[in-house]
Amino acid sequence: MRPFLPLILFITGVVAILAEIYTFQAVRAATKSRWAPWAYLAISLLIIAYIVYVFMHFDRKEGQNKQSLLAMGLLLITFLPKIIITIVMLGEDIIRFFGGLIRMFLGDTKQPFLQDRRRFVSLTALALAAIPFFSLLYGMTKGKYNFKVRKQTITYPDLPDNFDGMTITQISDVHSGSLDNVEKIEYAIDLINEQKSDIILFTGDIVNTHATELHPWIETFKRIETPPMGKFSVLGNHDYGEYVDWPSPKAKDDNFAAIKDLHRQINFKLMLNENIKLKKGDQHIALIGVENWGHNFKKAGDLIKASVGIDKEDFKILMSHDPSHWEYEVQHHPNNYHLTLSGHTHGMQFGIEIPGFLKWSPVQYVYKQWAGLYNNAKRYVYVNRGFGFHGYAGRTGIWPEITVITLKKG
Repeated sequence: MRPFLPLILFITGVVAILAEIYTFQAVRAATKSRWAPWAYLAISLLIIAYIVYVFMHFDRKEGQNKQSLLAMGLLLITFLPKIIITIVMLGEDIIRFFGGLIRMFLGDTKQPFLQDRRRFVSLTALALAAIPFFSLLYGMTKGKYNFKVRKQTITYPDLPDNFDGMTITQISDVHSGSLDNVEKIEYAIDLINEQKSDIILFTGDIVNTHATELHPWIETFKRIETPPMGKFSVLGNHDYGEYVDWPSPKAKDDNFAAIKDLHRQINFKLMLNENIKLKKGDQHIALIGVENWGHNFKKAGDLIKASVGIDKEDFKILMSHDPSHWEYEVQHHPNNYHLTLSGHTHGMQFGIEIPGFLKWSPVQYVYKQWAGLYNNAKRYVYVNRGFGFHGYAGRTGIWPEITVITLKKG
């Protein structure tokens, strides 16, 4: 990758300059005001300067913070609309160029080689660019806390009779270091409690990097009521502190130990490659929790170790943060893991979902299972869209999720 880095940076720079030129031209062609294009340019350059400043001063020891979240949001909210404008305006330029060639070939010297830009095209480009602009703006201001309770019923012929109708509330990917609105998080906790499920399962990424990120939120998350079968959790890839530079191995280890202890502090039982049997009367099902196992991320999960003492015939619920674990190891495993609960993808926090009609996100080109329920021969994985946010300080079209799963016999 590194040998190509200068070329990538050069191409990115050229695209950014073209986008700025074309957007300036679109604003100038669409408005009769003389100062509007220059006002746009001044604001745009200030935003670019801020983004560059934040990224140039990014501290690898600290990791993501509120400034870097804002900078990434501003980058997306300004760059994507400009790319759309550039595509439309460049298309017009191509048409103008070939039109000039045709006129020159026909000997038409009365008209200039390149005709003037049409105001309609500039207005169209700006209108199209407004769609991602306002969508991303909504995602940064409202969408990131637009919590949705999603309910799913799954039927199994071999579910023990005593567990027919069992309800599971799943949350995932809290990323507490990104959260910034106490009132909205309190509302989400109330939604969790309102479900009155039999068990609550949290599938990893309690922080972005540092254990201290959850400290302001401990009392808030302790408000999650403990249901009859308890509250259980596993680790996600961010919980290992591997995306920052640590002053020493001991500092990293101490942070990891503190992150694991956070689960105790909010009254969740953290499962580290282990299992527990949930009992109702004289019947039981197995709850299994593995550490993070990702095809492209840390592979600390040990399914064999986590399943010690579990029979093949036992009904099994597996918590595994990364859905690629199900794709590459779990779905064809001879031990028959009935239901896997994952998170990790966040649905990329960007996409389009119209129930029963359309479900799309760029993340689907990386993960086959990226949001919702997937099935292979009655072995299911449910991928939670995430509670918090990371990288981009917003959610557009892929809303934060609280999942309620009902298990039915049939």
